[in-house]
Amino acid sequence: MDKDRALVWIGRWDAQQQEHMPDREERFTALIDAVAEGAGRPDPLVIDLGCGPGSLAVRLLDQIPGATVVAIDADPVLLTLGRAAFAGRPGLRFAELDLRAAGWAGGLRLDRPADAAVSTTALHWLLPPDLAAMYAEAATVLRPGGLLLNGDHLAEDETSPALHRLGWALIEREAQRHPAPDGGETWSSWWEAVAADPELGPLAARPERSGIGAGHHGSLSGLLSVHVAALQKAGFEEVGTLWQRGANRLLCGVLPG
Repeated sequence: MDKDRALVWIGRWDAQQQEHMPDREERFTALIDAVAEGAGRPDPLVIDLGCGPGSLAVRLLDQIPGATVVAIDADPVLLTLGRAAFAGRPGLRFAELDLRAAGWAGGLRLDRPADAAVSTTALHWLLPPDLAAMYAEAATVLRPGGLLLNGDHLAEDETSPALHRLGWALIEREAQRHPAPDGGETWSSWWEAVAADPELGPLAARPERSGIGAGHHGSLSGLLSVHVAALQKAGFEEVGTLWQRGANRLLCGVLPG
């Protein structure tokens, strides 16, 4: 795909994401600050889990130019866009890997343990058993004291009904303060446009895309408690929220040093 066309598609992707998440850029900044502070070196090695078209990866490299980011995803559409738009970007490498498949970390081809694994608005697509297995495998490629940083909508569960309700209410109120323009593109309409595009449509129709996100709706992986329990089971000794607006948060796990 032509680089300029890919950048237009990614611009549309970022716009519809921003309309859904007014605090998206603020959360990106908090995550990148945590990598810069927690890595303890100017050239951190970072794994971007469920990278999409590379939105987080390129922002991280803008702020930490010495970093290396291995950006992984299973979606052929988003990987095609990222590879075309950011071909030759120093420090960035894309890898087609499925986080639901055991042994995915073996395809990373790292030359040293990573300092951090990061993700934004991606891991809630995994069903709880896949999420737990993914966190456990991610822990095996991080250095002692390494970080896992996940920015997503992670709600309190129904054992805390008032916090659960307030967490979503804060997100809704922020969205009301930043209403989407009339006719703005949504996540669904972006994918409808992809399906209708002569170049991207065949990629969207590939059989390997059929299972991506299929188990999302109604999954428990949108609950904070599910992620905290999975991170603790994977060996992260400190787990907590670094940044938050209601249910929109940056969750951090720290491996023993």
